[in-house]
Amino acid sequence: TTEPENRKRLNQTDSMYKIVKKELLAPNIYLMNIEAPRVARSARPGQFVIVRLDEHGERVPLTISDYDAEQGWVTIVTQTVGYSTSKLCAMSEGDSLADFAGPLGCPSEFVHEEPEALRRRRILFVAGGVGTAPVYPQVKWLSERGGKADVIIGAKNKDTLILTDKMRAVAGEVFIATDDGSAGFHGMVTDLMRDLIDRQGKRYDEVIAIGLCGACRVTVGGRTRFTCVEGPEFDGHEVDFDEAMRRQGMYKTIESRKARMAQERAEGHACRIGLDR
Repeated sequence: TTEPENRKRLNQTDSMYKIVKKELLAPNIYLMNIEAPRVARSARPGQFVIVRLDEHGERVPLTISDYDAEQGWVTIVTQTVGYSTSKLCAMSEGDSLADFAGPLGCPSEFVHEEPEALRRRRILFVAGGVGTAPVYPQVKWLSERGGKADVIIGAKNKDTLILTDKMRAVAGEVFIATDDGSAGFHGMVTDLMRDLIDRQGKRYDEVIAIGLCGACRVTVGGRTRFTCVEGPEFDGHEVDFDEAMRRQGMYKTIESRKARMAQERAEGHACRIGLDR
């Protein structure tokens, strides 16, 4: 074989990131363990990675949902929303990603605190849907240092709840909320949080809520902040959520267009003037 062919073969094996585990958590929600030893050794709760499926793929930011420094894998949880996430979730164990850059962003602030201080803190995590995944490594970190945070997990219904058993193994208490009442509290996670505090008498020093997609650039306290460098955690009282929601809606439109174009190409349709590029 020629030298360029050897180089190509090395790039495809040594520098790509293998999917060593794939699991369906709920309809259209998949967990994957990715072989990425250097990322796993450096990862901390609250950080994320940017994934690229192939050399022509777009960069997809995904929160680190778990990691094992000794075994060298990092967990990501993905929901099929648009073109890129659908393509990612269609991959199988043994397939490889072209890029898996990370860990990016700043770790959760409590990572830098003394264990004794963490054990005294009463922390409540609030997460819904896929947002449950990034909460797990945070609660696990606290548990390993003697802290037991409470967690609210929300979903549309009982079939879309994820990681409840793993969360119960590391949390103090886990409270479930579903929109249709098919499991746990009937209502939104914010309603359940209000019920815990106002009716059940729970008291917390800190509430950590997880979201929001499309927030690569966000206005915090009147100043533009970059999630990949200064985040991904910010003081929720200072975030311009109206702007963040508008940006999220823009990304949904772009992803929907890409998904439609991919479906049309799969069906044999082709735009002859280049609008599908």
